[in-house]
Amino acid sequence: MAAQLETTLRGPEAYGLARRVIEAMEAAGVWPTPLNFEIWVHYLGDPEGPLGREIKRILAASEPFTEATADMLAAEYLPRGRLTEEIRDAGRVLDRELSSVSDAISKAHKSQAAYGQTLDKAATSIEAVGDGAGLQAIVTGLTSATRKVQRENETLEKRLDASTREVARLREHLEQVRRDAMTDALTNLANRKAFDEHLEAACARADAEDGALTLAVLDIDHFKRFNDTWGHQTGDQVLRYVASVMGRVAQDPRIAARYGGEEFAMIFPKESLGQVENALEAIRKEIASRSLRRRSTDDELGAVTLSAGFARRRPGETASALLDRADAALYASKHAGRNRVTSADRLDQAA
Repeated sequence: MAAQLETTLRGPEAYGLARRVIEAMEAAGVWPTPLNFEIWVHYLGDPEGPLGREIKRILAASEPFTEATADMLAAEYLPRGRLTEEIRDAGRVLDRELSSVSDAISKAHKSQAAYGQTLDKAATSIEAVGDGAGLQAIVTGLTSATRKVQRENETLEKRLDASTREVARLREHLEQVRRDAMTDALTNLANRKAFDEHLEAACARADAEDGALTLAVLDIDHFKRFNDTWGHQTGDQVLRYVASVMGRVAQDPRIAARYGGEEFAMIFPKESLGQVENALEAIRKEIASRSLRRRSTDDELGAVTLSAGFARRRPGETASALLDRADAALYASKHAGRNRVTSADRLDQAA
């Protein structure tokens, strides 16, 4: 779909799409910033894709389309686009450093070659010289040539040292950019893209090692009503709180992610169903046991609850199919009254 959109943006339909994007953004009350425009171009270009479905959910829930929302959507659904400029910058720095080092090495090679020629001439001259003054001149010339080579080598060493530090700094920066592109800006958990990659990799490892893998999906109960009552900033506070509880439980090799909106997911490699259920119950109980307060006014918000569903992966099962079964277990928790944990395996046995 990305390739098709690129074709559209370079063809006669581009202006029509741009006008539709502006009209849709205006109708939704979204400011036409460059990032928002890029997001909405992709949304209207593929309204049934992952980004399109998430924007439809946001609009249906009447959530404000803030800068934080745009950053989250870009990080989750447009990571390559956001990384392009960073990669270009990194390429320019690397090119500059490599060019500088190449020049320094070239000068050092020339100095070494010239020094070798000087030594050859000196050897010939020493054989022919017959007095002390001539020998002194040869020694002076060799000393001068040696010092020049030493200076060139020192320059090369300094240049190499500086380049090594610059490349190390660049590597650290790119690693931070990569982490940022895979992290949800609001909660600091893994984002949707990171979750998808982790789940695919976990499924592949489970197949290779014949190991257990369990996926859980968690959702904050009545979150829209909570947002409507207390506002989206307080809603963000609740999302961060839930994420902090999940983060403490999701120690490596477990992985916790914000899947979208008020929905979260956790990957449990090589754990029994009992261990997974205990971990999810610990999260559910801790969250339900706290009476939250609004930071700005100190108003009591009451308790927040969440529902969860989890599924043990079957041999050869795709990540998508596993997610569907975990989602079905989550739906069962919601249908049974919320604030509970449901196992897909028990649902299968009861069916």
